[in-house]
Amino acid sequence: MAVQDISTYSFKNIFSVSSVQFEKACVVNKPEQVSGYNIFWIKKGKGQYHIDFEKYNFEDNTLFFLSPGQVFAVDSEKIQEAYKISFAQDFYCIQTHDKEVSCNGLLFNNIYESPFVLPETNDIKKLDFILNNLIEEFQLNETAQYDMLQSYLKQFIVSSVRIKKGQSQIKEDVASKLFKDFSVLVEMNFKSIHAVNEYASRLGLSPKSLTKHFQKIGTTSPSQFIKNRIILEAKRQLLYSNDSIKTIAYNLGFNDPAYFSRFFAKATTQSPNSFKKEVKK
Repeated sequence: MAVQDISTYSFKNIFSVSSVQFEKACVVNKPEQVSGYNIFWIKKGKGQYHIDFEKYNFEDNTLFFLSPGQVFAVDSEKIQEAYKISFAQDFYCIQTHDKEVSCNGLLFNNIYESPFVLPETNDIKKLDFILNNLIEEFQLNETAQYDMLQSYLKQFIVSSVRIKKGQSQIKEDVASKLFKDFSVLVEMNFKSIHAVNEYASRLGLSPKSLTKHFQKIGTTSPSQFIKNRIILEAKRQLLYSNDSIKTIAYNLGFNDPAYFSRFFAKATTQSPNSFKKEVKK
């Protein structure tokens, strides 16, 4: 988003809500890496964003969710009204609250699906009500403000989860739950664990059984899933760190930098150096 005409309400630099009411074309050519959790609600506007090297077009009443480490850039946008909710893990821990909220691997830390949620008329009314209460609480500065702000944020996230599940017809069967558990486990361990059998063991399954569950829901294989996550992180580190390719390889659990380079080239058809030079142009 463009930085002009933005009103921001914040709490101790760990939670904030920004409101934008203007109409202006904006192009951000340089991708930026997200440092905290962000929720964008484009109430009136349209444009195209790049998230983790993929393009997404959006129009009125679109919610999307970004997690720390993701790469974000604006190709174009024309916004009349929008809101940005930002919070650090110190304010609201996604992992801690996941059993209650079920947003980890669905709204946040989900790099394998479209990050958008499209609220309908009744949904918009509910989200509006929560957001207005949230902004009002920022302005009151009363006792137990932290707890009130966290409560409103939780309500907003829960409402978004319900919208996402309703529109995506997300199943609650064994295979779907297993996929979510696997994706969260990979997100936590992909830098040090690359083998499918280790993840399968942690889930109490054989690799063959895990693969069959993935086939039931029509998704990529567990092995490819892990590879995709490693490649995405490699791209992020190549662009946003000053580390050498050798260091990046070690960071991602490769003892042999040459093998890492071959692994990257096979997945992207580019060497790590070529990718870095091309994107930075």
